[in-house]
Order: sequence, then structure tokens, then C-alpha cells
Amino acid sequence: MARSARAGRLAPPSWLAEGLRPHPAAIPWAAVARASAGLATPLAVGMAAGRPAYGALASMGALSAVIGDTADAYRMRLFNIAVPQLFGALGVTLGTLVFGQGWTAVTVVTAVALVSGMISSIGAVASASGLLLLLNAVVGAGLPMPSPWWKPPLLLALGGLVVLVLALFGWPLRGGVPERSAVAGTYRSVAGFLEAAGGPAHDERRQAVTLSLNRSYDLLLSHRTRRHGRSPALARLTAQLNAVIPLVEAASSAKLRPASLGPLSPAYPAAARRLADAVERGSAGRRPPATALPGRSSPVLDLPPPTGPTERAVDRALRYAAEVMQEDTPDPFGATDRLGRPAELRIRARRTARAALVSEASWRYGLRIALCIGLAQALVSVIAVPRSYWVTLTVTFVMKPDFGSVFSRAVLRALGTAAGLLIAIPVLAEVPRGWWDVPTLALLAALVPAFSAKGYAFQTAAITPVILLLSDQLNHQGFQLVLPRLYDSLIGCAISLVAGYLLWPESWHTRIGDRLADAVADTAAYVSLAFATAPGRDHPARLRHRRRLYRDLSAVRSEFQRALTEPPPTGALAAAWWPLVIAVERIVEATTATRVRADHGVPAPPAAEVAEITRELDDLAGALRTGKAVPGGADEGAGPNGAGAPGAAGGPDGEEGVLDPLRREVRAARAIAAPAPG
Repeated sequence: MARSARAGRLAPPSWLAEGLRPHPAAIPWAAVARASAGLATPLAVGMAAGRPAYGALASMGALSAVIGDTADAYRMRLFNIAVPQLFGALGVTLGTLVFGQGWTAVTVVTAVALVSGMISSIGAVASASGLLLLLNAVVGAGLPMPSPWWKPPLLLALGGLVVLVLALFGWPLRGGVPERSAVAGTYRSVAGFLEAAGGPAHDERRQAVTLSLNRSYDLLLSHRTRRHGRSPALARLTAQLNAVIPLVEAASSAKLRPASLGPLSPAYPAAARRLADAVERGSAGRRPPATALPGRSSPVLDLPPPTGPTERAVDRALRYAAEVMQEDTPDPFGATDRLGRPAELRIRARRTARAALVSEASWRYGLRIALCIGLAQALVSVIAVPRSYWVTLTVTFVMKPDFGSVFSRAVLRALGTAAGLLIAIPVLAEVPRGWWDVPTLALLAALVPAFSAKGYAFQTAAITPVILLLSDQLNHQGFQLVLPRLYDSLIGCAISLVAGYLLWPESWHTRIGDRLADAVADTAAYVSLAFATAPGRDHPARLRHRRRLYRDLSAVRSEFQRALTEPPPTGALAAAWWPLVIAVERIVEATTATRVRADHGVPAPPAAEVAEITRELDDLAGALRTGKAVPGGADEGAGPNGAGAPGAAGGPDGEEGVLDPLRREVRAARAIAAPAPG
């Protein structure tokens, strides 16, 4: 017993254990091969030309491209690699021009850090561009670079180009395959959702559907404004993805079926999987013979006769999706576009620029990272101590504001660097310098994508020996690099914790409650909008609001999951609010399911009851913002039908009132918030 208690006291805290637990991700073997070849080839060319320093710089550019190669679609790979490389070239140019210039270097690198932090809120590509801009500016200001000034950016860009060519090598043969696979994967996730309807895995499968929809829409809409009107294949895939929305809503309504009816027929998820196979094969859009058109006798959709509102909704949604798939040339801007089109590129660019320049959060992140970078750069540029660019490099990785918790990243960075140094020690001590560096780099580079899939600490452990091996080609310090780099990493982590975490109250006085309150208020608006039209009439605004709300809730879930990795009080507060996040997701789903059932035979709810539920959600949002007690509502006896009483409108076959499931979810959410966690 004493040994068990002692082991419990020595165990790491939950937030640290969560960060050190490897993610259950498969090894991306194609990325492993690209990383190995992409980093080793430039160094080998540099060795053959008698310019190993040039090869090392090109390999550094290749490393940046390997880290940024996270997209599936080839078009997105092009942007994810090429655009950040341009910013990286600018960064190393600025850093090289101020190398060894003391306060001038501090001023320039700090200004670059401010810009890097401010543009991180624009999007994924802008965030990667900001990181590479700052990262290469730090490297250029801290390492001796070949002259003249244009050589370092050119060499870095050439290394990135090698990885880009390798990443796009299969585009002529596999163009469109990632997009089709993503849409087909969404149909398969909906099939799993149908199988789990009403069971213990229902909420988990619903979340998987949300993530799959987010990924598919990001993949298709990322280049839609440029190609949608000219690409029939893209228009068809977008129409097929839009067609899955009614099926998702119908699957949500399956949770409300009476238990006495048993589970849904397995024919429904089987039909969804057949549609997924058609999408992935690319056969959708090829009209089959007349005998195979959608219908009950169709070999594509062999569906049983519907017996209730849920079955009617699922049946209709599956047949609608099959009809869309058989369209030869769907209108990209027609009625099948259920979720609306993105704004024009110039309008979105103007909005993005305004958000980056005016947003309080943008300035706060920019100033925060600039303060830390300025302190680190002053330490390595002005104060006469044997420190290196590695201090500022550590701050750059830890303080990237859109990458998660600063505190946990600082701790994980220190642990990952220590593990990476253990790998680097035998490499720098035993491997002879020269041509042996090429196979060694190929082996170490292969670890980067393999370890990156497991978590931040593992990624750091893989990147550290690669950077040390390449930087040794520039400063020729060999094994003497190891211990100073550990000290530098610890100093950088300490700067990040003090100047980037403790001095900023929002770091440890989290605003996740405000974010959750906004989600509840948006949910109230969705409830009101869901029943604003008569049953049977589709409302595009409702569909767009629901899709946006689910995406926002997915972002809230991710934000809370990051907050759970923070030490107390932030982590404890996030844990207290976590059940409410799940409750809000269930309210949105119950609203959608109620609307779907009203569209397929269940009586529509009275407007007064809808208004009462909307008011209760607004009260809950207000209580979350102010920290006051939740006002009394239908769960305390208010409302048209008394406390928790069934609604006036009942369903067929002895079912409960149409709004009763929604009332229960709202009542559960209010009960969770009643103690006012935190």
C-alpha cells in the first residue's frame, strides 16, 4: 500500500501525462520516404560539389517543407509548401542582413516576431508562413551564412523545391483522388453514425461525422472560388458532399426513435457505404441504365419500406444523395449548393487583412511573441555570454500562439529536446564528418514525420538531432554543440514561461467560459431558426447556420481539449466545463432531429414552446458570461406545460411530445451550469 501511494505521488500530473502519451496515429510511410530523400539529397549534392554548407542550408529548407507538408490534396500541398517557403526566404534574408549587429538585430527580429504573431490568426497557410518567416530570421541572425546575401534564401528555397517536387510527383496520376477519398470517407462516417444511432457510441460517431465534414469542406472549398466554375469534377464532388447533409440530419433523428422499434435496418448504412464506394471509384455522375435509377427495386439502393418519420427521413436523404450522384453536370451554383458559396477572393482578402490589423487578439498574440523573442534575441545578440540562436529558436517554437498551450509546450519542448540530444550524442560523437553524414541524415529525417504524428514532444525529439547535424555543417562545433543546446533550450523555455505565460493573465485566467457562452447563444439562435418555417420547407439559412455552429462547436471542443493540458487552475476549470460542452452539442443535435421528424410526419411544435426554450438558452449564455446563477426556467416549473411536462404536441405510436427530447437536453445543460464551475 505504501509503495502504491509513493508511486502515485511520483506519477506525473495528468496534464503532463496527456502530452507525453503518444497519439494512436499510423506511420505515414510516404511522408517518411519523402523526408528521407528530400533532406539527404541536397546535402549529398553539396558534398559532391565541395560545398557542404550550401547543401546543409538547402536541407534546412527541405526540413521546413517536410514539417509543412500536412495536407492531403495536391493543390493544398502546393500552397502549404510553396507559400511558407517564400516567407522563409524573406526571413533568412532579413536575418542575414543584421547578423552580428547587436541592437539592430534585436529590433529587426522582434519586429518580424510581431508580424508573425499577428498573421497567425488568418489561417493554416498564413500561420505556417509566419512561423517560417520568424524561424528563418532567427537562423539568419544567429548563424554565419554564405555571402552574398541572396545565396541563403536561394538555397533554402531550392531545398523546399525538392520536397515540393517529391510531394507533387503523383499529381498527374492521382489528381482528385484525395478529394474523392475525403468525400467518400464522410459518407462512410455517416454510415457508422446510422449504425450507432441511439446506442452508447452515438455521440462519438456524431463527433467523427463533424470532423469528417470539416475536413472535406476545407479540402473542397479551399480552391473553390478559383476553380469551381471551370471544374466539373470539383462541382460534382461539392454537390455530392452537400447531399450528405440531409443524411446527417436524418441520422441525428434516429436517436429519437422509440426503443420499442429496435435499431434501424442495416440496409441504411449499407446503402450509405455503396454511395461512398461510388464516390471513391469516381463512377458517380455516370448515369446507369434506366433500370438502375433510384427506387425501391434499385440494385444501388435496396431499402425497406419506411415505417416511421425517422425511416422516411433516412430513406428520402439516401435517395436524394443517389440522385445527385447520377447527375452528369450538376450546376455548381444551383439549388444543390445547400451551404452557400464563399465570398469573392478580393472580399475575403480584405476581411482577412482587416481582422489581422484590427483584431485585439491578433495584436495581443503579436505583442506577446514579440516580447519573448525580443528578450531572447537581446540575450544572444547584446549580452556577452556564450549563448546561441538556439535560445530564440526555442522561444519561436514554444510561443507560436495558435499551436496550443504555452505552458505545456514549454515543458514538452524541454523534455523533447533532452530526448533529441540523447539521439544526437552518438551521432555527433561517433559518426565521421563527411559523406557519412548523408545516410545518417536520411535516417534521422525519416523519424521526423513518423514522430510528428505521435505528438509535440516526439516531434521535437526527432527534429533536434536533424538541426544539430545540419548546423554543424555551418559552425563545425561537433560534439561541443550538445550540452550548450540543452542549456539554450532550458533558457528559451524559461523565457517563454515567464514572459509569455505568467505575465499574461489570460494564460492562467482562461476565457473558455466566454467562448462557451457564445456557443450557447448561437445555439439559441439556431433553435429559433430551426422552427421558423413550416414543416417540409427547406431553409438554406438554417442549414448554413447549423454547419457553422457545428464547426464552431468543434473548435470549442479543440480549445477545451488544449485547456485540459494546462496546469491548475486552467485545466481544472476546463474539466469542470467539459460536460457542458458535450451538453451543448447534444442540444444542437436534438434540435436538428426534432426539425427532421417534424418534416416527416410528427406534428410541428407550438411557437410559444420554441420561444420558451430559446429564452432558457439565452439565460444560460448570460449566466455563463456573468458567473451568476442560472435563472429559473421550464426545468424549475416555468414554461407552457409545467416542469418537464410533455409538450402539447405528441407523436404517433405513443411517442412523447415533439419538443420533450430537446427540453431534456436543455434541462441537463442548465443543471450542469447551476453550480457555476470555477
